[in-house]
Amino acid sequence: MKKIEAIVRPHKMDDVREALHEIGVTGMTISEVKGIGKQKGHTETYRGSEYEINFVPKAMLMVVVPDGNEEQVISTVLRIAKTGEVGDGKIFVSTIDQAIRVRTEESGESAL
Repeated sequence: MKKIEAIVRPHKMDDVREALHEIGVTGMTISEVKGIGKQKGHTETYRGSEYEINFVPKAMLMVVVPDGNEEQVISTVLRIAKTGEVGDGKIFVSTIDQAIRVRTEESGESAL
């Protein structure tokens, strides 16, 4: 099994979620996160005062899929989330040794 964590622009998350649902990925966790990378934040003005925003808001998607399905998920996220601009995000893939469904105690891929 593979765990795929994708950090994308927040306004792209609904489209990514819908596209993943269309390819059969239904179980996922989505979080609002903040981060810093090459964008390095930005400056905003509020009531005449400038202030620096060091962390940029992002959305993070986490999904675990059976071995062999990760390339389809990765290509779907790339197709939907990519704008070609700095700050599009990152995708991380790692191996999952075990998954257990708490309710039924099923383990392995059947727990997904």
